[in-house]
Amino acid sequence: MTRKVHVAGVGMIPFTKPGKSENYNVMGETAARAALRDAGIEYSLVQQAYVGYVYGDSTAGQAALYGVGLTGIPVFNVNNNCATGSSALYLARQAVASGAVECALAVGFEQMKPGALKRVWDDRPAPMFRFDNLMTEIQGVDETSPRAAQLFGGAGVSHMQKYGTKPETFAKISVKARKHAAHNPNAVFRDLLTEEQVLESPHIFGPLTRYQCCPPTCGAAAAVVCSEEFARKHGLAADVVIEAQALTTDTASTFEDRDMMKVVGYDMTAAAAAQVYEAAGIGPEDVQVVELHDCFSANELITYEGLGLTPEGTAEKFILDGDNTYGGRVVTNPSGGLLSKGHPLGATGLAQCAELVWQLRGQAGARQVEGARIGLQHNLGLGGACVVSVFKKVG
Repeated sequence: MTRKVHVAGVGMIPFTKPGKSENYNVMGETAARAALRDAGIEYSLVQQAYVGYVYGDSTAGQAALYGVGLTGIPVFNVNNNCATGSSALYLARQAVASGAVECALAVGFEQMKPGALKRVWDDRPAPMFRFDNLMTEIQGVDETSPRAAQLFGGAGVSHMQKYGTKPETFAKISVKARKHAAHNPNAVFRDLLTEEQVLESPHIFGPLTRYQCCPPTCGAAAAVVCSEEFARKHGLAADVVIEAQALTTDTASTFEDRDMMKVVGYDMTAAAAAQVYEAAGIGPEDVQVVELHDCFSANELITYEGLGLTPEGTAEKFILDGDNTYGGRVVTNPSGGLLSKGHPLGATGLAQCAELVWQLRGQAGARQVEGARIGLQHNLGLGGACVVSVFKKVG
């Protein structure tokens, strides 16, 4: 795949608490229309569409896009757990990069219910059974805590045991998330929090308290990607390219090394990051802005190291030195991230994409990272899938 793939347009709707949103089809249609409007093209020019969601019936993607237009194009429904939105974007980019199409649309949405994530089917093995069994072997099971919090909280405990990381350090991530989200009109939580408020909120598992866990959220986001030739032909201002992208799944180390950090995808993250840095011809030191998968504060902390933003074992110093925010080395989650912007599973990856495109265009308003020319995206789904992407400003 040698063709450059440009992001011609992005769009998203404000994320909301469950029960406060439109239905999934309306949200998806609205986000798709916003991306098309941002690109300045009609839906009739889109040749393929990839639509991501986790909690929905088959062909929900068509149900959303039929409200945009009935053009007969292929519509692919994508489900890759919390990495669903980026997986849809990955496939759309791949279609353009390979020359299969000149223009593709990626859409992600989720209409969620209140409370922690729960199994839908109880008459068959859960896809996460290997992870749940291994977690039980390593740290047991807390019947009072959501499984996802036990998995990521366990990863936090692993980092604490290895490197002496303090509980207060994890809390600082949630404080930062709220501070960034205060400037994002699309974020579900925009009120500031103090470190004391974070630490005094109800304990969930390991270092995690309630304010260190992302909320169930409803929302949608979308992106239009196209070839350079298509952009030139239609006069599109496509000055952001997806320079490199990698999608990884679990390897033997996830299950054999008995490390909760690896159980929740640390090695997937590191492998995907290494692939995109090599493909893009850059290193982590070249990145100015990052949108990473902070479903829990613990995952943001270990992901700093997984992405190579700071060496292994130094995430705590990275945070204490303020290198993860404005005025530091690299601004992470200027949108507020999953912790404050919200986490509608299928939409998250495309919302990350939208934020990075706005940052590289210089359209992020009060959130703008000065001089941003290279952005890094990290979207993780247990079970597992990890998508890491490099966005670059051109021209």
